[in-house]
Formats: sequence, C-alpha cells, structure tokens
Amino acid sequence: MRGLTLYVRSRRVPTALGAAVAATGTTWLPATIFSDTGEVSSTVLVLTVLLLVAAVTTTLGGPDDTLDRTAARPWGWLRLSHLATALGCMLLLATLLTGPRFGPFGSVVRDTAGLLGLTALGSATIGTARAWFLPLGWTLGATAYPGTGTAGEVLTWQTQVPDSRPAALVAAVLAAVGIAAYVSRGPRPRTSSENV
Repeated sequence: MRGLTLYVRSRRVPTALGAAVAATGTTWLPATIFSDTGEVSSTVLVLTVLLLVAAVTTTLGGPDDTLDRTAARPWGWLRLSHLATALGCMLLLATLLTGPRFGPFGSVVRDTAGLLGLTALGSATIGTARAWFLPLGWTLGATAYPGTGTAGEVLTWQTQVPDSRPAALVAAVLAAVGIAAYVSRGPRPRTSSENV
C-alpha cells in the first residue's frame, strides 16, 4: 500500500481531486439556483468536462521523468489503472441523482472518454505540461461553431447529441489511441527549459 500511496502523492492526485470537485460544484451550483430545466446545457456540460479533464492532466506526469522509464515498476499497468480510475470517477454522474444535473449519461461518458484520450495522447507526444492545449482548442471551437452534417458532427463531436454515431466514433478513437500511447510510452520527458 505504501507504493500506491507514494504514487498517488507524487502525481498530485489529492490536489487534482480537490480541483475537480471545486470545478463540478462551481458549475453545478449556479445551475441549481438559476435553471428551470432538469439538465444543464450541452455547452456547460462540455466545458465542465474540459475542466475535469484539465485537472486529471496534471496527474499524468510525475516529478522525475527518468523514474517513469525504469523497469522497477509495472508502469504500463499503473498508467492504465490511473486513466481507468480517472474515467471511472466522473463526478458529473453524481449529479444525475439531483434536480439539475449534467447529462444525458451518454454525453458525459463520450465527452469524458474522448477528452481524456486526447489529453493522454498529448501527454505522450508533447508532454504533460502542454497536454491540455489540444482538448482546450478543440472544445472551444466545438462550442463556438456547432457543426451539422457528418463532417460537422466529426469536428464538433463534444457538443453533439448522445446518439450521434460519428461523434461516438471520434470519441472512441481518441480514447483508444490516447490511452494506448500513454500506457505504452508514458509522458514525454521534459526538456531542460521545462524543468526550470
């Protein structure tokens, strides 16, 4: 248990969990006070998922890049369980039991899986410090320019209805590719300028 505790602390998981709870509360509370409908808007849902994924992003890299490359630990299994736990701890699903809620369920799962895969891919290719750039840019573009037609559904998959097959396919591919890249390679090592 001591090794798991050290892993969780070195990845700043308690801080990230606190940030995720604060982000969920910050967006859920105004919806509770001001909303007459049962579900928050799709834009609020997508932006909240983005905030939660950004909190998880900070946990994808540790303080020592060389340690993540040693064979002393089964890093692949740790990374996979780390991402699975992040996906399984979707705080937004807890709001399904309340009046105003983040939903529908399919959109929460699709958006979380896709954005988590995208940020994991970013961590493996451009580094953990910059891994949130692509999810942020893609999400802001999707919320600003809602797409129509198949190409629009692919480009703005986060804001599509839950039963959109192109959106589900894009999210599934991003999740699979991102998780595979992160589990097999881990975070990209920081350069000397990033360590300053």
